Amino acid sequence: MTLGTAGTGRDLKQRTLALALLMTAGLLLLAVRLYRLQVIQGDDYSAKSVANFVKEVRIRADRGTIRDRRGEVLVDNRPSFDVFVTPAFCERCADEVLPRLAGWLGWDEAQRAHVDGLLRTGRRNAPFQPVPVELDLTRDELDTLAAHKTELPGVDWPAVPHRHYRAGPVLSHVVGYMNEITQEELDRPATGTPYALGDFVGRRGVERYFEQELRGADGSRQEVVNARGETLRELSDLLVGRAPVAPRPGDSVVLSVDLRLQAEAERAFPGVAGAVVVMDVRTGFLLAVVSRPGYEPNLLTGRVTAAQMAEMARDPLQPMIFRPTQQHYSPGSTFKVVTALAALHSQVLSPSAVVSCSGGYSLGARRWRCWNEAGHGPMNARDALQHSCDTYYYRVADLLGLDPIADMGRALGLGAPTGLGVVAEVPGIMPDSAYHDRLTPGGYTKGLALNSAIGQGDVNVTPLQLAVVYAAVANGGQVFRPQLVRRIESPDGKTLQEFQPELVRQVEMDPEHHRLVVEALAAVVNEPGGTAYRSRLPDLRFAGKTGTAQVTALGKVRVKKEAMGYWFRDHAWFAAFAPAEEPEIAVVVLNEHGGHGASEAAPTAAAIIRKYFQLKGSDASASIAATASLPRGPLPPPPPGPVPAAAGAATPPPAHSPEPDQTGAAQKAPPLARAPAPALAPAPAGGGP
Repeated sequence: MTLGTAGTGRDLKQRTLALALLMTAGLLLLAVRLYRLQVIQGDDYSAKSVANFVKEVRIRADRGTIRDRRGEVLVDNRPSFDVFVTPAFCERCADEVLPRLAGWLGWDEAQRAHVDGLLRTGRRNAPFQPVPVELDLTRDELDTLAAHKTELPGVDWPAVPHRHYRAGPVLSHVVGYMNEITQEELDRPATGTPYALGDFVGRRGVERYFEQELRGADGSRQEVVNARGETLRELSDLLVGRAPVAPRPGDSVVLSVDLRLQAEAERAFPGVAGAVVVMDVRTGFLLAVVSRPGYEPNLLTGRVTAAQMAEMARDPLQPMIFRPTQQHYSPGSTFKVVTALAALHSQVLSPSAVVSCSGGYSLGARRWRCWNEAGHGPMNARDALQHSCDTYYYRVADLLGLDPIADMGRALGLGAPTGLGVVAEVPGIMPDSAYHDRLTPGGYTKGLALNSAIGQGDVNVTPLQLAVVYAAVANGGQVFRPQLVRRIESPDGKTLQEFQPELVRQVEMDPEHHRLVVEALAAVVNEPGGTAYRSRLPDLRFAGKTGTAQVTALGKVRVKKEAMGYWFRDHAWFAAFAPAEEPEIAVVVLNEHGGHGASEAAPTAAAIIRKYFQLKGSDASASIAATASLPRGPLPPPPPGPVPAAAGAATPPPAHSPEPDQTGAAQKAPPLARAPAPALAPAPAGGGP
């Protein structure tokens, strides 16, 4: 009996010890876990708990403006009410909230699917980050959402800045547009301030090229919210934590374009499609650039539907293409200035050497026609350029070959991108014998040189490249890199970066040869018999060259433009610089399928040149008037001692500073017109020579 009691006591002690050890181990494990949660990971869990009732509100920065050279605003920002959904606060989002929004805002299935995808991504990556689901609410939509606020947990519609393109399609390719950032772009490493889901980024032109400068930096503040994501104002005022961060507006981009001259170029250009380029020959800065047709950036800066993009893609006139740099064309007779300089430089023909034109030129068994089938008669270098005699240049190509012509063309900037930078460029084509040996069946032959000498065949240039060529001819051989932007300014107007003229190369030109070419180009416009004589200006002597570039092969009988379909008509060119003696600007006009350069392109250039010098004169007068109206400084002190007044002289009134005169204020740009693009049949397969 005693033995059994002793054994039971020992068992009880062992069990008690085991239980104590187990409890001790549990307490130690709990202590370690509590230490890890409260000490090691305490800050992380504290932040997560705060996030459940403190919301980080993003204060969007105003994007920088885009202005013309005189400060006229082209692109700025306007307020817009946009709908945002915060996934963490959106209760019964897919079942109730989104169907309500879809019904009130008129979403189709594609739009609803897009929003569902955005919120799934947001819930996974940043559940407390508001996601934009609808842009630009109308007044009726705003009233509807406000009336149903209690039925939309986690939904807000604050006012945010949106891009406003004041000129519409005018300069649309230059300024560009914006649209929503893609998930692929968000996944890339950020080079500056990180982007968020639903942000908009620049896509083309200045908006894309200067994205980081224009963007600015968003600010933020913290607000106390309830479980539905609604702000509790009384508690937000008591919140102690990180101070609000003010947004920093983006910098402004100042273009070299003068909006007044741009307006005149848009008005004077008669074409359905084509381009105009106006360049300062002394610096390379562009003063006006037309690309027709353009697109509406206010439409594209948003969520464009697939149907809208498909409609633009089907447009045979291709409004998304920036014609001055992204399309190349046969230059026609405007190229003859390159051939003339090559001939003079190589001395294959002296300036006074005569070529007789009987209406064409024979080489082997083939005859190349001159545009004047009756013939021009005897032509020297000056006469040939003035009258645009094809036969003279056929003879030059026969004697010279293609390679020296190609060398001169490349030296003047053809066959390679100009380096504009802000917009994409195609290189054009400046063929030589090696090019034809590589790509032409049968290789290079002399007949290919004859075609190239008059700007036909495989020679292709962009309007901007041709402007660079004529600017170099005007200034004596200086090839400048064309530029569209003058400077970057801070929000308070301070210059952060100023772009200077960039000389690419100096082309060697004999002064006598240069003088001959300039005189011949001036004769084109100012002397009877010149192909642009009808476009001369009475009070200004400028120089230029017409061009009519074939897009289809000539038949045995020439057909008038009016009897041809649009897509089969020739391109009309005119390239000019003014004044002829001391040039300041070069102007290139391309009227696609316009017909003859003399009638469908030269008048546009003349109008632009006239407007440029009118603006120059009015700006000079305004500057003088503004200077004269400035308050004068204090008068110098009188000499010591009394100054006797002349007998009978009246006492002069006290001097005073007149009020500043307002007559010198700069004019605002007139409304910008754009020629409508009529519906046209699609282009035929294949291309012209």
